Amino acid sequence: MSPAEPRSATLADAPAITELLNEIDRIEIGRPETDQHTVEADLKHPRTDLERDSWLAFDGGRLVVYGLLWDESGGERVDIDHYVLPDHQRTGLRVLAAMEARALDRARANGAARAVVHLHLAARPTTDTELLTARGWCIVRRHQVLRRAVDPMRDLPPDVPGGVRLRACATEADRVRVYELYQKAFADHFDFQPRDYRLWLNDIHAERLDWSLVWIAGTDDAGDAGFLLARDDREAMGWIRSIGVLREARGRGLGALLLRHAFAHFAARGRDTVGLGVDTENATGAPRLYARNGMTVHYAVDTWEAVIA
Repeated sequence: MSPAEPRSATLADAPAITELLNEIDRIEIGRPETDQHTVEADLKHPRTDLERDSWLAFDGGRLVVYGLLWDESGGERVDIDHYVLPDHQRTGLRVLAAMEARALDRARANGAARAVVHLHLAARPTTDTELLTARGWCIVRRHQVLRRAVDPMRDLPPDVPGGVRLRACATEADRVRVYELYQKAFADHFDFQPRDYRLWLNDIHAERLDWSLVWIAGTDDAGDAGFLLARDDREAMGWIRSIGVLREARGRGLGALLLRHAFAHFAARGRDTVGLGVDTENATGAPRLYARNGMTVHYAVDTWEAVIA
């Protein structure tokens, strides 16, 4: 029996999508690490029209391919997720071709002449990467997912040096301040897409975020200069989603202070592992900071790019 014609997804498909992604996790990284609430948040992305920007392909009732497209740039840059089980590459390629065509439509609707499409895949993916390169895709960046064991006896709250302030994100004004720090700290990072406050809240899945795990660091002379945004709603591990320090305040230990502060809080909550993602070509020295603080590589993720015109 050949796979059924691909169809668009609905929120009701979240359990099947989660099951597929966890099956792919087991193949690629050895354990399931996808939570259903994350899948649901992706399906509810405000810049995704599920009717036209999602794809599901089934084989005998089993989901074998999933695709999702979204546009945060309002220009030529379009992002896609594309997942395929190893024995269904032909169906995956069919879905990928449809996604490429839709990406070009979205970019042209934005007034762009071409679409620059990015896709994130594990370094050893279930996708046949030869099929990607044959269509003009290439790797443009590598990120790593790092992790570190934490222990409440060892990971105690760090001492805050004189002249340095560290506070929890407790008010709406604090949330706006974290947003402002994020936009400024990451402005020169690879593939940064500026966004307004409401879209940023959606991007960080703010409706599920425990804001007591978001902190702002500053100094007497520089004011608020860094932040760390963590979340504790992932089953696999505690997660540091973002950590950033403004350029003018780097090299003063704020990043390490925030990192150790987060380790202590996760350990006190009973977590045994904390993870985060990092660009291997990050120019701020973040990979060295994480290595000095005991974080090691869990797995790598490549950013693939295609220019479609």
